[in-house]
Amino acid sequence: MIEKILPSRVAVAEALSDPSDAPLFPGEEELIRNAVESRRKEFTTARWCARRALGALGLAPVPILRGERGAPIWPGGVVGSMTHCTGYRAAVVARREDVLSVGVDAEPHEPLPDGVHEAIALATEQRRERELRDVSPEIHWDRLLFSAKESVYKAWFPLTHRWLGFEQADIVLRSNGTFTAELLISATEPDRTPGATATPTGFHGRWLVADGLVATAIAVENEPDMPTG
Repeated sequence: MIEKILPSRVAVAEALSDPSDAPLFPGEEELIRNAVESRRKEFTTARWCARRALGALGLAPVPILRGERGAPIWPGGVVGSMTHCTGYRAAVVARREDVLSVGVDAEPHEPLPDGVHEAIALATEQRRERELRDVSPEIHWDRLLFSAKESVYKAWFPLTHRWLGFEQADIVLRSNGTFTAELLISATEPDRTPGATATPTGFHGRWLVADGLVATAIAVENEPDMPTG
């Protein structure tokens, strides 16, 4: 599903169930030693997808460990993102020479739990959502907004190595399957941190609703279409 909203230079692997023979690689078991069974399954299958996606780029399978703030550690010269929700797991990867950063997220296409929307949505976003519901009431725009913010963070962090809160991204969802994100970063914050390669001020993304899921994706290609500071 997610490959429909990503450029062809991004390799995608998906799973609708958890294969019983998917292995964990050295170092991965330690990351979920105390996890419940459902968490073990989504963790294992997401990494199984990641190794399949790496294989599509002609790269050998490797452990996918966690780095700063839990972000996946990809092989040198590779960028990627993983997502999982009930009934769906996916991983996407690309060569850094083609794509600077990528962020994907999948969610069940259903309303957010009580209280979550108010916690993550800006007043401007809530106003635009009301307008979108009048046009396309079949879409759960609150869940789509949440997913878009997740994809924004996943694309942002590898570029900046900085935290980004829900309130620091103003998402404009469009009914044509696209969205933009304006990053509301204080001018007093540093432009760069160790390990950062760029400091974006905005992203362009795409979204899709299909098969009971909502998916969002951002790919910052190496011929950038995003403003940077």
